[in-house]
Amino acid sequence: MELAEQTSRPRGLRRYARIYAELWKNSVVREMGFKSNFLLWIVVELLWFALHIAFITVIYQHTNRIGDWSKWQVVLLMGAAHFIQQIFQAFFLTNCVQISEYIRTGKLDFMLLLPVNARFIVSLRQVDLGGFVNAASAVAVIAYSLRQLGYPPSPTQIAGFLGLVVAGALIHYALMFTLASISFWTVRAQGIVWGYYSLFNIARLPDAAFRGFFKLFFTFALPMLLVVNVPAKVLLNKLSSPGDIALLLALGFGCVLVSEAVWRFSLKHYTSASS
Repeated sequence: MELAEQTSRPRGLRRYARIYAELWKNSVVREMGFKSNFLLWIVVELLWFALHIAFITVIYQHTNRIGDWSKWQVVLLMGAAHFIQQIFQAFFLTNCVQISEYIRTGKLDFMLLLPVNARFIVSLRQVDLGGFVNAASAVAVIAYSLRQLGYPPSPTQIAGFLGLVVAGALIHYALMFTLASISFWTVRAQGIVWGYYSLFNIARLPDAAFRGFFKLFFTFALPMLLVVNVPAKVLLNKLSSPGDIALLLALGFGCVLVSEAVWRFSLKHYTSASS
C-alpha cells in the first residue's frame, strides 16, 4: 500500500507538470494572437515603473535619507517591489480576477468536473507573459542600484532574495485568492480584488517611512511592507535579525492554509450557476 502511494505521487506530479506545460502553450498562443495588446501593456507597465522611480528621484532632491534608507537603496527597494509584483502578475493575477466570472457564468461547474484539482486549474489556467518581460526591467534596476551602491551581493544573498520573492508572491496569491473566494456569496468581487492589487504601491516604500498603526497593519494584517522590505534587506545586508525572515515565511504558510480552508468551505456551499 505504501509502495503504491510512493509510486503514484511522482506520476501525479509528472501529470500535473504536463498539464501546466499545455497551459503555458495555450497562453503563448493567446498572447501572440494579440501582439499589439501584449506590447502595449508592456510599454504601459514600463512607463508606470519609470514614473515611480522619477518620483523617488524628486524626493531625494530634498532629503538625503528616508529613515536609514539612502536614495539607491530605495531605488533597489522599488525594483524588488516591481519584481515581486510582476512575478505575481505573471502567474496568478489574471486567474484570481477571473474567479468571479467563472462563478457568475457557470464555467466553474465545468472546471469542477475536470479530472484535476480544481484549485490548480483555477489558479494557474492562464499565464501573463508580459509579466516576465516587466520583471526583467526590475532586475535591471536592482542590478544598477547595487552597482551605484558599490555592493555586490553574495550568491547566498541572491538565493535568499529569490526564495523570499517566491514566498512574497505566494502571500499575495493566497490573500487575493481568499478575497476572490468572496465571489461565492457576492458573485462579483473584482472590485475587492483590484483594491487589494492597488495596495501593492505601498510596498514600494521603505518600512521606515511608516509609524504606529499603519506600520503594524501593513506588516501583519496585509503584509505589503514585509513582503518587499525583507527580500530587499537581505540583498542589501540590512537585516537586523533573522526574525523578519521567519515571520515572512510563517505568514506565507499561514496565508496559504487560510486560503485553502476558505476555498474548501466555499466549494461546500457552492450550488452552481444552474441551481
